Amino acid sequence: MITIRLATIDDAAECLAIYTPYVEGTAISFEYAVPSIDDFRSRMDKTLTEYPYLVAVKEGKVLGYAYAGPFHTRAAFKHAAEVSIYIDRNHRGLGIGKRLYAALEQILQMQHVFTACACIATTDLTDDPYLTGDSVRFHEAMDYHRVGEHRRCGFKFGRWYHVIWMEKELGQRPENPEPFIPFFALDTK
Repeated sequence: MITIRLATIDDAAECLAIYTPYVEGTAISFEYAVPSIDDFRSRMDKTLTEYPYLVAVKEGKVLGYAYAGPFHTRAAFKHAAEVSIYIDRNHRGLGIGKRLYAALEQILQMQHVFTACACIATTDLTDDPYLTGDSVRFHEAMDYHRVGEHRRCGFKFGRWYHVIWMEKELGQRPENPEPFIPFFALDTK
């Protein structure tokens, strides 16, 4: 049985273990070096002050995680959030990503976020050893739509990559929305 729950700093080592192959062997992450455990914990802690950070767990083992963050730092962008997801490479295709995103999007709606944005690496190559189209297909299956592209803006593994922006409307935008509610102030009970 897979459960989705709020991540804690104690999950950092398992989340970092999931993230490491994405840094070392793919262009999914544009980081060149795997962050230290202290840096990763700090990232998680910073995220949790304003946004949700969730993990999927089976029998005590973290199989994936998803989190949100600011789409942009300006105040007018508070009703939009950037979302990210990483699934253990041995547990993809089991519906974990769909469950994580569904839970993440539900919390974002409670925070008065109306747009979820995903920044996804892409390539023109059909047989790139570092990048497949899986992330784009996953987001399309989750009702995200392509809204923009930056060509050849990321360089990793000796080649150029593009990024596309995909977004999903999480709900009707009211004429005068309620203020954004930081995650720490949200009543999730």
